Formats: sequence, C-alpha cells, structure tokens
Amino acid sequence: MTAIEPTFLVSLASGGAAGTAVDIALFPLDTLKTRLQSHAGFWKSGGFRGIYSGVGPAALGSAPNAAVFFCTYDTVKRFGLPLLPPQHAFLVHMAAASLGELAACVVRVPVEVVKQRRQTTARHLSALTVAREAVRKDGVRGLYRGFGSTVAREIPFSVIQFSLWEAFKKELAAIKGVEHVDPGITSLCGALAGGISAAVTTPLDVAKTRIMLSDSGNHGSISKVLKTVYSEKGVRGLFAGIVPRVMWISIGGAVFFGIYDFTRVTVTNLGLS
Repeated sequence: MTAIEPTFLVSLASGGAAGTAVDIALFPLDTLKTRLQSHAGFWKSGGFRGIYSGVGPAALGSAPNAAVFFCTYDTVKRFGLPLLPPQHAFLVHMAAASLGELAACVVRVPVEVVKQRRQTTARHLSALTVAREAVRKDGVRGLYRGFGSTVAREIPFSVIQFSLWEAFKKELAAIKGVEHVDPGITSLCGALAGGISAAVTTPLDVAKTRIMLSDSGNHGSISKVLKTVYSEKGVRGLFAGIVPRVMWISIGGAVFFGIYDFTRVTVTNLGLS
C-alpha cells in the first residue's frame, strides 16, 4: 500500500468528520474533567448532573476546529517534508502541529469559553446567552478569555501527540513492510500518543480551565494560576481531572485518528479530492 498525501479538500473533509465524531461521543468525559478542575469544585459545579450541558457549542465548533487544524497541518507537511532529509521529518511534524493549533484556536477558544461555562453553571442558560454575557462584560475579548493559556496548552500537547503519532506509524509501517499503515493501526497509534500527551500536559489544562472560568479581570498568568492551584491543593490539584482527561483523549485519539485516516483514504480513493 502506498502512502497517500492529503490534499486541502481531503484534509478539510477528514478533519471535520473526525472532530465531530470525537467531540459528540466523548463529551460527558470532557464535562467531568472540566468540573474536577473548576475552582468551585466538582460537586458545586454540577457533579454528575447535566453532563451534556454545553454540547451545542461543542458540536457546532468541532468540525471547523478540526478542519482548520488538519488543513494547516497537512499543508505544512506537504510543503515542508520535501525540504528536509527523512531523519529530520520530526521537525516538520512539530512545526505543522504548532501552526495547526495556532490557527485552530481562533475557532476553538470561543467555543471552549461558552462550553465550559455551561458545563459548570447551575443556571440553565443557552449557549447564545452565555456568549452575550461574555461580550457584555469584556467585549469580544470575553470570548477569547484564555486564548494565551489555550495556545500554551495545545501547542505542547500537539507537538508531543503528533510527533509520537507519526513516529509510531512509521515504526509499525517499517515492521509490516508497507509505506502506510491501515486506519486500524493509525487509530491505535492515536490512542497511545493521545494518552501520553494528555497526562503530561494536564497542569496546563488545569490552568486553562481556571482562566476561562474566572470572573472578568480576576485571573492571572498561567504561572500565577498554577502557583495558586499548587498552594491550594498541591500536586494533586495540578493534575486534577487527569483520569477522565487521559481516558477521554486516549479513546478520542483512537476515534479521531481512525476516522481521519479512514475518511482520508475513502475520499481519495473515490476521486473526490
């Protein structure tokens, strides 16, 4: 089987399908993780009640978010890989993941702000009402609260995840003697890479969640938030929500990369690219 290099339209379709499938299917785990990381605490933030609160904005934002990421990621790979020798391909993967996350965060952050506030509020507010409240308090900046902390979380996460994913695929392809592994193997590689990346970057996720849920003007830098969390709850606080986060992203990685690769191969073979 020969490797198939995704075109822009293939990346758009594959990324959108993968993102939507993961965000909808695994939304309850994301809700539990967010409530565990909330300053108010798990039970005051809703406990196990209403675990699909905020699924609306997540569903609307998942496809464009993932599509923007993969269009950027695959485009950087397509132009960057021929410029470097194979042993330095990891540098292209790291750069592609970083630029992909930076572009995707323009879509992701407003969705995350609205979603997480719905996940942790006792009031049954619509996504539109939550968005309007954020804009009323802080203007458009209110929808981008935590943009810096999100980028600071997502870039290290994606650099680790995609570098591992590409490395795992390469090693398994070499073992099997093929150029490109099938979607099932891609899915397994995604689960392993996602779980490792999720565990390592949990403190950054805690900081991002605290900043997004904070009141107007009542949040600090990532380092300040992490110091506050550590002083309140120690190391345990820095890794709050690690179990649902690792479960969510490991399962999500399997679904995400499996569907991405399956859609990519299918669309390409149908000649729709």
